[in-house]
Amino acid sequence: ATPEMINFMATHGRGLICTPLLESRCDELGLDLMIGKNSAAFETPFTISIDLVGHGCTTGISAQDRAKTIQALVDPNIRPEELGKPGHIFPLKARKGGVLRRAGHTEAAVDLARLAGLQPAGVIVEILNEDGTMARTNDLFKIAEKFDLKFITIKDLIEYRIKNETLISEEADVALPTEYGDFKMKAYKQTTNDQLHLAIYKGEWEANDEILVRVHSSCMTGDIFGSCRCDCGPQLEQALTQIEKEGKGVLVYMNQEGRGIGLLNKLKAYELQEKGRDTVEANTELGFSADDRDYGVGAQILRAMNVSKVKLLSNNPKKRVGLMGYGIEIVESVTIEIASNKHNKLYLKAKRDKMGHSLKNLDE
Repeated sequence: ATPEMINFMATHGRGLICTPLLESRCDELGLDLMIGKNSAAFETPFTISIDLVGHGCTTGISAQDRAKTIQALVDPNIRPEELGKPGHIFPLKARKGGVLRRAGHTEAAVDLARLAGLQPAGVIVEILNEDGTMARTNDLFKIAEKFDLKFITIKDLIEYRIKNETLISEEADVALPTEYGDFKMKAYKQTTNDQLHLAIYKGEWEANDEILVRVHSSCMTGDIFGSCRCDCGPQLEQALTQIEKEGKGVLVYMNQEGRGIGLLNKLKAYELQEKGRDTVEANTELGFSADDRDYGVGAQILRAMNVSKVKLLSNNPKKRVGLMGYGIEIVESVTIEIASNKHNKLYLKAKRDKMGHSLKNLDE
């Protein structure tokens, strides 16, 4: 980044200038997240803001100073103690796996730099119109034309990476006779963290067929031990039953225990729920978002199985949006509502009222 670039972004972008970085680089520089409990609408992973100390920097806000600070973030010789906190540059911690893990501007900037053969870091600005309103797609087209800038979308980048890269590798494919019917099971390893995910499937299909699909996050307490604190186990059973009845379909079993926070943290959330918090409040108090799952890997598994159009078995609107963001077409949403019980009624009400889940028959 040059002072001229920063001045251009500040003058014509008008919004906040940020610097997406790899998680590993943030760790090297001691850049912790700005806040442990991220309640922002898009959960943008801001670290503490910084200025470069010394090296000719003065106020930190000038285009020259901000350019030097940004350059320091990718300089392997810069030490953490040379970064003053807080400051005028806002680093963002990109998720490993890029837009195939999180379809955000943070990951897109890092991916673009990496694909261009440059250091995996970027500089981005939120763009405002002259009247102070947020620039939307049509506005951005006009700005790109005015200044002869390239224009792509995150969707374009996702499509490119899906065609040219993968975050999964198929490790096994076996027969799986069950009490719900005869299925087959594939095991996929996630290359970014070696986690294992499963796909239980039945039947054969062509590329454009509409396939019944359930993307189910692992729940040891519900799926294995039959816990009545959630509806996961019965949903799993109902999904397999419906796929068997349909004659073909896929259940993607994602290794995302406790909506992505892990088994131990889920049990800690249960402890908080026993003290009066609901499921959303408990996650937040532990420093997590209400739902910490991502659907990029699940979408890649579906694509690897030649599935692109799905009839989605889910009550969760975020799951629908998440899969669509990775190029999966949702042709139909099929609710999979389970009758509540005295142990999970408050849990289900919180999912309905605070997370937007479609639970129309939940008893009041």
